[in-house]
Amino acid sequence: MMNDNDLRYLRRCVDLASEAVEAGDQPFGSVLVSGDGTIVFEDRNRTGGGDPTRHPEFAIVRWAAENLSAQERRAAVVYTSGEHCAMCAAAHGLAGMGKIVYATSSIQLDEWLRDLGKPQLGIAPLRITDVVPGAIVEGPVMTFADEIRALHARART
Repeated sequence: MMNDNDLRYLRRCVDLASEAVEAGDQPFGSVLVSGDGTIVFEDRNRTGGGDPTRHPEFAIVRWAAENLSAQERRAAVVYTSGEHCAMCAAAHGLAGMGKIVYATSSIQLDEWLRDLGKPQLGIAPLRITDVVPGAIVEGPVMTFADEIRALHARART
């Protein structure tokens, strides 16, 4: 069940997604929250420079693997504006990360891109649990759906 802190962290993710659009990237933003509720890392999509793997969820996993113990990774929560793609979900599972809370789903994104006449991602819109069956996830959170769809409409293809 969503609480005020969950919504605050997701709000930050949506703000980061907006920053990504302003920088010419696709609208994705993520934060990593430690077991004690502190934001320890955040990032936005950075694929506009030509590296298609520069997703914020992937950056979080890399940072966590270098800076947190296995126990700290399991206790942390990843909040993200959009459900992890297959690449990011796999990295999350391999690194032994904790819960994921996402604002909008891969299925929503796939439908929005189609409706907006934008190019599809080129990968299957899998659910996180299709890639990492034991993952603990919560989402989508419909509070942010219209805003995130509007960011996708504004984003350059």
